[in-house]
Amino acid sequence: MRVVIVTESFPPDVNGVAHCALQTARHLVGRGHTPLVVAPATAAGPAPDTDAPCPVVRVPSLPLPGYPQVRVALPSRRVAAAIAEHRADIVHLASPFVLGVRGMAAAGRLGVPAVAVYQTDLAGYARTYMGAGEAAAWRRIRSVHAAADRTLAPSGAALRDLETRGVPRVRLWPRGVDAERFRPARRDEALRRELAPRGELIVGYVGRLAPEKQVELLSGVCGLDNVRVVVVGDGPSRGGLAGALPGAALLGRRTGDELARLFASLDVFVHTGPFETFCQTVQEAMASGVPVVAPAVGGPLDLVDHGRTGLLVPPRDADAVRDAVRELAADPARRAAYGAAGRAAVEGRTWAAVGDQLVGHYTEVLAAREAVMAA
Repeated sequence: MRVVIVTESFPPDVNGVAHCALQTARHLVGRGHTPLVVAPATAAGPAPDTDAPCPVVRVPSLPLPGYPQVRVALPSRRVAAAIAEHRADIVHLASPFVLGVRGMAAAGRLGVPAVAVYQTDLAGYARTYMGAGEAAAWRRIRSVHAAADRTLAPSGAALRDLETRGVPRVRLWPRGVDAERFRPARRDEALRRELAPRGELIVGYVGRLAPEKQVELLSGVCGLDNVRVVVVGDGPSRGGLAGALPGAALLGRRTGDELARLFASLDVFVHTGPFETFCQTVQEAMASGVPVVAPAVGGPLDLVDHGRTGLLVPPRDADAVRDAVRELAADPARRAAYGAAGRAAVEGRTWAAVGDQLVGHYTEVLAAREAVMAA
């Protein structure tokens, strides 16, 4: 199968869209398919693609004002040309909003079926950054996804949101986790002593540092006795968090095995953002055997079994986050039980398994298109 993956983000970007697109390309290559990636150009130029699992076509882009880590593609004929030259059987649109819209239009003109992967709560982002615009964002999302042969939602909450707002042909497609990289055996006592030299309980957040992530909700946790807050990630909010989270260790961006060691070395993982359509870092914490505290909204509802693998708290509630951490800090046996249950819950969610599900969606879409053509 010849697949063109049109993605709004791709490594070296570090975010959920980029990671999922990379894992999709890797899986397709491993299963004998022929993918091609189309993505915005990076600030560093074409060199970052030397380690990509398949060819990558970069489209000219500009940094998003106020958030230079995010690149926005400029109008270009490269998208349509790439789909045509690759002789695509199907177009995969990863979180389509700018570049993906052009990919959808090109697929339509060329008569190539398209699968759109919903991955980013753009309406929530509009509310966070502009204080308005949620309705306009949903109109754009509905317009883009309605043109797809199938939309794939990463969680039950995302699927319900899409269907409630009139998006047709929605199916569930979750995300995989690298349970070999993220595992409890990565726990590193030397690293723990470095992060918490007085033996404090280590409470961590991993992810982008941006307004929509609301990492400042960890402020109450910073005030708990014998607790050290560790924040891993980078983004436009990093500067302000130094003041908002007194005593916290801001470690910046970490990746690969180093990130896996940090995850496994935590005692509690806290995710604070209320706009997650899935929340991959929650799944990585669970694979690492770490109990989770997360908001009871969006993707975490599918991942965290309240009272068994972690605790769900009301979104945007700093007191609830603090109280949940305090509760777990006082009960080491409960932390251990939640961590073990979390690991068991995600061990089978490999990228190979969910990748095969994706290929199944492709196959169904192609069969449906062929049936319509034959009718």
